[in-house]
Amino acid sequence: MSLVIEQTEPVPLAADSRGIVRVAGTRVTLDTVAQAFERGATPEEIVQQYPALPLADVYSVLGYLLRHQIEVAAYLDRREAQRRAIREDNERQFASQGVRARLLARRAPHSTKS
Repeated sequence: MSLVIEQTEPVPLAADSRGIVRVAGTRVTLDTVAQAFERGATPEEIVQQYPALPLADVYSVLGYLLRHQIEVAAYLDRREAQRRAIREDNERQFASQGVRARLLARRAPHSTKS
């Protein structure tokens, strides 16, 4: 029996309708795998943290990350900018200033004094 070496095995990554890259067949994002790996997690530890991921897919994705560092870094930078913009928009729309005072004021008529 001889070993067959495939030269073009596809990387199990797919972009969803919003352009978010996920490990194919899962909800786990490329961002998540990249961050875990950057924090020092081994492929086996990543699979323990995200059981939906097959170990072979994690190795394949990590190989892709290592071979395409510039492209992946650019993608992760864009995703971080998107997250920051969404956070800032939410903070503008739902200002947290005065929330505690409003909640306490709402609660005050219902509280009973001992």
